[in-house]
Amino acid sequence: MHAFTSLLLLGSYAVQTILGRPEPYRMTQREIVKRSVDDFIATEEPIALEQLLCNIGSGGCNANGVKSGVVIASPSTADPDYFYTWTRDAALVFTSIVERFANSYDADLQTQIHNYIVAQAQLQTVSNPSGSLSDGKGLGEAKYHVDLSAFTDGWGRPQRDGPALRAIAMISYSKWLVANGYEDTATKVVWPVIRNDLAYVAQYWNQTGFDLWEEVQGSSFFTVAAQHRSLVEGSALASTLGQPADDYDAIAPQVLCFLQTFWSPQSGYILANTNVNNGRTQRDANVILGSIHSFDPALGCDSATFQPCSDRALISHKVVVDSFRSIYTINSAIPAGSAVAVGRYPEDVYYNGNPWYLNTLAAAEQLYDALYVWQTTGSITVTWTSLSFFNDIVEGGAAPGTYNKTDDASTAYGDIYDAVFAYADGFLAIVAQYIQANGSMAEQFDREAGQPLSARDLTWSYAAFLTAAARRAGVVPAGWAGDGADTTATSVPGVCAATSRAGTYSTATVASFPAGLTPTAGGGEPGTSTFTKPTATATATKTTTTGACATATAVAVTFSELKTTTYGQTVKIVGSVAALGSWDPARGVALSASAYTAANPVWRGTVTLPAGAAVEYKYIVVETDGSVVWEADPNRAWTVPRSCAASATVSDTWR
Repeated sequence: MHAFTSLLLLGSYAVQTILGRPEPYRMTQREIVKRSVDDFIATEEPIALEQLLCNIGSGGCNANGVKSGVVIASPSTADPDYFYTWTRDAALVFTSIVERFANSYDADLQTQIHNYIVAQAQLQTVSNPSGSLSDGKGLGEAKYHVDLSAFTDGWGRPQRDGPALRAIAMISYSKWLVANGYEDTATKVVWPVIRNDLAYVAQYWNQTGFDLWEEVQGSSFFTVAAQHRSLVEGSALASTLGQPADDYDAIAPQVLCFLQTFWSPQSGYILANTNVNNGRTQRDANVILGSIHSFDPALGCDSATFQPCSDRALISHKVVVDSFRSIYTINSAIPAGSAVAVGRYPEDVYYNGNPWYLNTLAAAEQLYDALYVWQTTGSITVTWTSLSFFNDIVEGGAAPGTYNKTDDASTAYGDIYDAVFAYADGFLAIVAQYIQANGSMAEQFDREAGQPLSARDLTWSYAAFLTAAARRAGVVPAGWAGDGADTTATSVPGVCAATSRAGTYSTATVASFPAGLTPTAGGGEPGTSTFTKPTATATATKTTTTGACATATAVAVTFSELKTTTYGQTVKIVGSVAALGSWDPARGVALSASAYTAANPVWRGTVTLPAGAAVEYKYIVVETDGSVVWEADPNRAWTVPRSCAASATVSDTWR
């Protein structure tokens, strides 16, 4: 094992002692933290990969007696006993392995992927307390013994995220096969396994189950987001392979429609679970994990799919992270706007409720995802919804608007970009501070003193580190939603329908893979990209351009309405396009009263609309009993400007 350079605590960050710098040079805290995180990643990455592979059978160093291709959650066999395989954890681990493999061919990783697919094909046929393959119900079983026999003791079942996540992992590898000329292998070997899981999603998506923490029975944001992605991505692969995709195409929009219900305008953040009444605030790392595992760089900051840089995802990031600032002793000396250790949810009592390595890493990963999009698009949009997120971390605060990298008259883009990058690095510094000296990561670390707790060498912790480090380096996964802004993957139906399609299930007989599945010319490496990490100064992120500007294809429109209201009333905007609810009050966009005063009773909200779109709209007031009052006729009419500007403001007064 490697040994870490010693870290010391400077302010709120774990940093390395910097030696050999002559006076009067002084590194800024940001520079020190960045260098500390650079060194931490360089040291920890090979350890994380090694330990992750140690937890995969049959050759892993911690996997004695484990069937080939099977991922154990942890080598821990007591207090707690995690020496089992979970469909969800295994799928997330192999999604990270496939991503790494697609970025840089590795024959050993490819063998692991093949073993995983063979094992999962067998696992689908194992009858268990949730059911069997005949009607698909058995696919919702969460946990199995390491020899792939059924776990029959009491447990939270079913858990409906597993089939979707397993499909995503295998679709990702199938896309590599197709890109490198092995479409026949994808069709005959991998697709039959994927097809069973997609059939399960299309049939059972609208039924409740247990969440990813295996505690809440209801509808989970993380699960629904994964279900939507799996159907969209599965449809695209099916079409490529000449397979039927009608069921996926019919159900995916309805899953996305349901996903919108997790956004609570009243609470101002994404709710982790719905259809439950358990007394929690629903502030939960579930939503950060759901966002990063739905990341598609081509979708930009799309709010319907809750992309990591969307205003809904950013404000939810703040709400979740802030919920742990005052309840963990190890966070108590850290000022607002700085990274802290992140747990599952503030009401957690499992092992007394502690920070988790994977959640702290996920908080960093979401921000690295956002930085990637901002850098590649060249702009950052701050809306009224996301304003408080930016205000916390940008020196001097921020203001709603779009900030362009090429604006030579302002340093705002660079200031915001650098501040978010430093904030993201802070979460990695927290992990570096509380990791074991040999690089081992358990499930949790103690809320009082920071020592590792619960299951040792948690496989998901290592996978979370590897993906966070990859995002920081600008290595992003292949997209899943198609052509970005032009895809139907982001189109929310005007009316939600809880429809489903009964599936057909059959045994996938996967015995082995053909030999010689090596990269071919023109196959491409979908995970690679160029991403320049920012320097400590904002000016380094600015560029100068000449000539005409690029015309924006989408515009972040802030609607501002003056309307005096009473406590409990909500103002919404409803209009003729899907983004404004297609005239359905229930689907209208709730405005924020964060700037409301008696002298200036303003309600505001930001909606992304296509440039040049002609829209009609009205404002409504939703009463506390749910009844709706519309403003007077006629409908308001407005055309979204088509120009270089990526933002616009519309100011109205109630009539």
